[in-house]
Order: sequence, then C-alpha cells, then structure tokens
Amino acid sequence: MLVTGGAGVIAGELLAQLSRVGASAMSVDRLPLAAPPQGVEQVQGDLAEMDLRPLAAFRPEHVLHLAATFERSQESPEFWAENWNDNVVASHRIAELAEMTGGVETFVFASSYLVYDPRQYLRDAVPTDATSLDEEARLLPRNLCGSAKLYAEAEIEFQRRVRGLGFRSVHARIYRVYGRGSRDVVSRWVRANLAGEAIDVYHPENRFDYVFAGDVAEGLLRLAASPGAEGVVNLASGRARRVSDVIAAIEAATGRRMEARAREADEPFEASQADVTRLRALTGWAPGTSLDDGVRLLVEFERARLADAAAGARA
Repeated sequence: MLVTGGAGVIAGELLAQLSRVGASAMSVDRLPLAAPPQGVEQVQGDLAEMDLRPLAAFRPEHVLHLAATFERSQESPEFWAENWNDNVVASHRIAELAEMTGGVETFVFASSYLVYDPRQYLRDAVPTDATSLDEEARLLPRNLCGSAKLYAEAEIEFQRRVRGLGFRSVHARIYRVYGRGSRDVVSRWVRANLAGEAIDVYHPENRFDYVFAGDVAEGLLRLAASPGAEGVVNLASGRARRVSDVIAAIEAATGRRMEARAREADEPFEASQADVTRLRALTGWAPGTSLDDGVRLLVEFERARLADAAAGARA
C-alpha cells in the first residue's frame, strides 16, 4: 500500500490501521512522520518535484492518494501556487507513477465534496434542514481546491480508461473532516476551550457533515478492499450537525463553558450533508463515530498532549 500525504491527520489514522493488520506500507510526505508505525517505510519529499523512482521500486499494488493542501478561509493569492503544486501537479505525478510501475491494482483518491455546485446547498435564509448530496449531484467546483480535486478525478480516469492501465479507481468525496492533532476548526476550538480562549463564530446555524478522521481512514481502506467499489463514492457521516452543536459537544466533553463571540458573516448560510447510500451498498459499512464521541476523543488527545508538555517542562 502506497499512502501519500502520510503526515496528515487522515493518513496517520490509516497508517496505524495498516500497521495493525500487518500490511506492507510506504508513506510519502514532505514532512517526516513523528513516529512511523511498525511496518511502515517512510519516504520524505515533495511529490510535485521529487524523484519517483523510490516509490516505483516499492511496486505498490494499491495507491491511496491523500496528499493535498487546503485554504482555511478565503483563498489568498499565494494559495494559487500552493494549490497548483500540491493538488494539481502532485496528483498528476502520482497518476504517472501508476503508469510507471504498471502493477497498480487499486487507486483510491481522497477527493472532496467541494466539487459539487454550492448553489445546491448555500442559502440566503437560516437553514432548518440540510441538502443531501448524492454522487449524481450537479458539479461546479466551489473553489480552487474543488477544481483541482475534480481535475485529478478526471486525470486518474484518463490513465485508467484511455491509457488502458486497468486499475480499479475510487474517488472518495470526503466532507468536513476533524481528527486528533489536526488543524481543523473542531480541533482548534477544543484547544481554545482547554486554554480558556475565546473563539469567533460565524453563522452558528450552518449545518455541515462532520466526519471523524479515523472513520475516513477506515472508509478509504474498505473502499480499497471492496472489489465492487469503483467510481465516485461519498465518504461522510451522512448527517449534518449545526455549528452550535459542535460548541455544545465541546462544552459537554470538557466541562468548561465556551466563550463564543458572534461575528457577522457576509456570505450565505451553508447546509449540506452526504447521501451515503452508495458507500453502504459497496462496503456494507458507514462511519460510526458520532460528533459527540469524536469530540470526546479529541479532548482526551489534547489533554494528554498538554499533560506530556507539562511533564516535559518539569523535567
């Protein structure tokens, strides 16, 4: 198994799961792994420009392409170059790697729900429910990242169909991921709560499909292992939760009141969730970590990290 973006939060969960089952795995990322799981070989480099021969020599049978970059808020001018390098060129070169090795059986790509037309789920009024998007929902990438993801889906399909490589390809369109050690908004708010810091909240009525990183990792592996899984598949919880629900879950898990400052947002409301019918049909599974349980796991992780830091400072 070749896993790109190995230092990321989803890949960290995925590599741990591969290690537990004794798989032969290679991780590639610009950043080193803090503690590579047993059985995981690590290659450090930038996929957009590194020598791919070490990856080809590994002769991967299964590729799980997770390496990507995201803009956290509005896209800055600097993000255009970052998106081109980390999302477009890197994905192009991994698609080329599949041709170079010739032995890839399965190519699972971590895509995004940002490829769907946002006019289907953005609203001018406060939402009372969420739009459920299935894999046939209208396409119109929401931003640069969404455009790069949709392009990569097309290029992977070009390699498979036109170049005749013959691998089974799966494009997992992932929704709002949160996880241990991540920079996502749920993790940032957990850290802020534990530190007694205030947060800024825009549109607490917004509804997103939050999915725990460990569930995403398991979903990607199940899609890789399911012979009938092919094409586009939504990967999410299948249930939208309000931003205010996230705050309530953090307060319940920490036992501390969250100081949330309401801010005006000059943008529409969002209310989206995934239709995971196809995911269930293909894998016989769906993500099982609820938002409340996932937040509790984040709190446990962050408290342990604070305790370790305090112990290190005393030593």
